[in-house]
Amino acid sequence: MTVLILGATSDIGGEIARRLCAGRTVVLCARRVDAIPELPEAAAVHVLPFEATDLASHRDIVEQATAFGPISHAVVCFGILGSQEQAIRDEAHAAEIATIDYTAQVSILTVLADVMRKQPQRSIIYAFSSIAGWRARKANYVYGSTKAGLDAFCQGLMDELHGSSVSLVLARPGFVIGSMTTGMKPAPMSVVPSEVADAVVKQRRSGTVWVPGRLRVLAWVMKLVPRPLWRRMPR
Repeated sequence: MTVLILGATSDIGGEIARRLCAGRTVVLCARRVDAIPELPEAAAVHVLPFEATDLASHRDIVEQATAFGPISHAVVCFGILGSQEQAIRDEAHAAEIATIDYTAQVSILTVLADVMRKQPQRSIIYAFSSIAGWRARKANYVYGSTKAGLDAFCQGLMDELHGSSVSLVLARPGFVIGSMTTGMKPAPMSVVPSEVADAVVKQRRSGTVWVPGRLRVLAWVMKLVPRPLWRRMPR
């Protein structure tokens, strides 16, 4: 059985890989293959270059991974935060964020669902939304909008996969303290990549996982804040 990590250089991707790799064949995919972490506990490790924006390559990447064995776990954890300040005035950067964080995710998740449901054994896909997508904020609405779209897509895909051999777990973490957010002040209920990984791999059936769990209460409150007050939120 093969564990496929798409975005193996991400903090969360690395943490999940370490939790799933023991005794398994692992396929690590990333744009910067030289930065992919080692996994000595794995039975075998294969590295494939992966460019998320090259949508035409997505099916080939997944099929290459299946050559090492049926996919038991697929982790889609690539993405960029981007610069909201730049995206406001630079349409190319706004489109870059949208392409990597939404369009490319939709593409690879569609391929994974199509390939994995044809396998006879049960398998699981992990995808990542964010509290940022729960309600778009002035400070990061480009990134937040991609997470909102991805969240909706995954909810629909989850229903589409119901009754099949494939489960889809959607994580909704809060602010993650890691390389993507270096230099930023942590928000309330912040988590670290290891906490996200622990919460995600515990979930074996289709469903949504808030990280931390109490974040769902904050999310409910966020929906109730009047817009004149909401637009003043710093992030």
